[in-house]
Amino acid sequence: MFRFEDPLYLWLLLLIPLLAVVRLVSYRIRKRRIKQFGDPKLIEQLVPQRSKYRPAVKFWLLEAALALIIVMIARPQMGRKISNDKREGIETIICLDISNSMLAQDVDPSRLEKSKMMVENLVDNFSNDKIGLVVFAGDAFVQLPITSDYVSAKMFLQNIDPSLIRTQGTDIGKAIDLAMHSFTQDTKTGKAIIVITDGEDHEGGAEEMAQKAQEAGINVYILGIGSPKGAPIPIEGGYLKDRSGNTVMTALNEEMCRKVAAAGKGVYIHVDNSSIAEEQLDAQLRKLQKGEINSVAYSDFDEQFQAVGIIAVILLIVEALIPETASRKKRKNKLFTRK
Repeated sequence: MFRFEDPLYLWLLLLIPLLAVVRLVSYRIRKRRIKQFGDPKLIEQLVPQRSKYRPAVKFWLLEAALALIIVMIARPQMGRKISNDKREGIETIICLDISNSMLAQDVDPSRLEKSKMMVENLVDNFSNDKIGLVVFAGDAFVQLPITSDYVSAKMFLQNIDPSLIRTQGTDIGKAIDLAMHSFTQDTKTGKAIIVITDGEDHEGGAEEMAQKAQEAGINVYILGIGSPKGAPIPIEGGYLKDRSGNTVMTALNEEMCRKVAAAGKGVYIHVDNSSIAEEQLDAQLRKLQKGEINSVAYSDFDEQFQAVGIIAVILLIVEALIPETASRKKRKNKLFTRK
């Protein structure tokens, strides 16, 4: 398995296209100035030592070397051993509502950010368990297939925002249905679906799907986040308004959340600014039957930066050996043409 030990440094690769753009702009400015000075062909003949292509070749060699150095700093590694562990744990699919109403700030810092922090804390408490992630609004899709790779789970979690799904609404039924089909086929392991939502703009069908999940041996927990009193939805420059110009208020639909939890013979938990909801959820998950879970993991990762570094050094040496001026033969041809 290939990985980067410090992938954060890979963001520096954005410098590569940025430098290319800067060079292109400077090249066009220089070309415009030469035209203002005189005939470009005549100026080229007056400066026979100037090479047309070598500066570009040297630049792209430096760009390639810089890219390799950045990759080297990120520490590429290759796992050479695979360990298959058998551990006892549960399987959990998180269904996270990412509709626009989840941007409301009646829970600090917002409903969505509070939900993401809860999931992250939940992952931190896992040790021998598997987790998957489904995001939904008016539609639903799997953000993270069920896995025991908690690092990847946190990475996928950070990239979640309402822009992932254009269809607005709260189709909890579709999310539960998708989650039901995202578990492994192991029947001995306790399975749980955790739905985190404000329940607004409910599409219907959630109670039926929760009941199906319960009949399949899957526990359904509903975490209702937000205030029943309602809160505005922040957007750039103010708050979301309706066609009449009135501020749109979004409120937690607790009644619907309780009905879905009851249909699945699960538990409804209200999420506020305290940590009580997390404690209640942890207590419920500890009650689930733990089954044997196969976990495949790579170990003994070998550093691969040496090979990348050697290639970068070679490119730098080649760049240094290429002169910026034209060859003697080319200079003579330019002089002969001018005569």
